[in-house]
Amino acid sequence: MKNVDYIIVGDGYAALFFAHQLIKNNKSFVLFSEDKKNASQVSAGIINPVVLKKFTTFWKAQEQIDFLKDSLKEIESYTGENYLIEAPIHRIFHDENEQKLWLKKSDNNDLVQFLDKKFDHLEVVKNDFNSGKVNQSARLNVSGFFMGLFSFLKRNSNFINEKFDYSKIDTENSIYKDFNFKNIIFCEGMGVKENPFFSDIEVNANKGHHIKVKLSKDLPQNITIKKKHFLFPTNNGLYFYGGTYDREQLHHNIDDYAVDQLVKGLSEFYPYYFEVKEVNFGFRPTVKDRRPIIGRHSEYVNLYVFNGLGARGILNGCYFSKSLFDFIEINIPLHEEISSNRFK
Repeated sequence: MKNVDYIIVGDGYAALFFAHQLIKNNKSFVLFSEDKKNASQVSAGIINPVVLKKFTTFWKAQEQIDFLKDSLKEIESYTGENYLIEAPIHRIFHDENEQKLWLKKSDNNDLVQFLDKKFDHLEVVKNDFNSGKVNQSARLNVSGFFMGLFSFLKRNSNFINEKFDYSKIDTENSIYKDFNFKNIIFCEGMGVKENPFFSDIEVNANKGHHIKVKLSKDLPQNITIKKKHFLFPTNNGLYFYGGTYDREQLHHNIDDYAVDQLVKGLSEFYPYYFEVKEVNFGFRPTVKDRRPIIGRHSEYVNLYVFNGLGARGILNGCYFSKSLFDFIEINIPLHEEISSNRFK
C-alpha cells in the first residue's frame, strides 16, 4: 500500500494547476488520466481579461492575470519551458460606435489597465474601423503546456494512465486500490456526470468547435485577432479559428452547421483563400453564474470537486487551485461565489 496526500482525477486545466499547487508545496500525489484529449487540451488558450462583446471585465480579472503569470514562471522552473505566448488580442471594430464605446469604457477604473486607447490598423485582414488592443492579454501554448506537465508527472511517477473506478474507493478507510490517500480531488469536467459522489453539481455542457486553416496569405504579426471568434497562428503553419458555443447539439460528432459558421465568420474579415485542414470540438463545463464550483462532499469529508471552469479555464483553473488548496490544508473558507454549497 502506497501512502499519498492526494489523488487527482482528471487531466484538464483544473487538474494540472492543482497538481502544480501540490508540487509547489511538496505534497505527494498521483493523477489518474485516461490520456484522452479533453476540452482543455483542444482549447484556444486565450488569456483575456476583457469580455470583448460588451467591453467589460470580470471578477478578480487583474488578480487572476497576475497569479497566472507568476504560476507559469514557477512551472517553468521544473519543466524547463515557458508556455506564455506574449501575443496580445486585437479586437476588430464593427463601426464607429464600437470605437466610441471602447474609449468610454477605457476610462473606467476596472478597465483602464486593459483597454488601449491607441487604435491599430491591421494588415491583410479587413478592419475598416481599425482595432483595439487588449493590454495584458496573451495566449498559452496549450499543446506545450499539457505535454510538458504530463511528461514531468510521468518522470516523477505521479501519472497513472487508467480510468478511475469509483467503485474501488473505500471511503471508510481512505483507500483506493493500492493507495492510502488523505484527499481525492475530482477535476473531471463534464465527466463529473458519471461520478456518483458529485453527479448532482450544476454544470452544463457547452459544445465548442474550432477549425485549423491554411491561409493563402499569412498574417504579418504573431497577434490574436478577434472579431466573431479568435484567429491566431499555431506552431505548425496553420491558424486556429474559433470557438463556437452550443448548449443544444451535444452529440459527440462534428456539427456541419458550426463549421459553416466558422468558415463564414473568418471569411468576413479575411479576404483571401483559405483551406480548412482540421476540425476539433470539446465540451466546456459551464455554470449559470459563470463561477467555478469548488467544494467538499457533504458526507465524505476528504472528497472534493473542482469543476465548472467554463470558457476561462486557464485563469479560473490557475487562480482557484490555490483557493482549494488553502481550504483543504489551512482551512481558509472558500469564497461563497465559488463554493459548491451556493446552489443548495
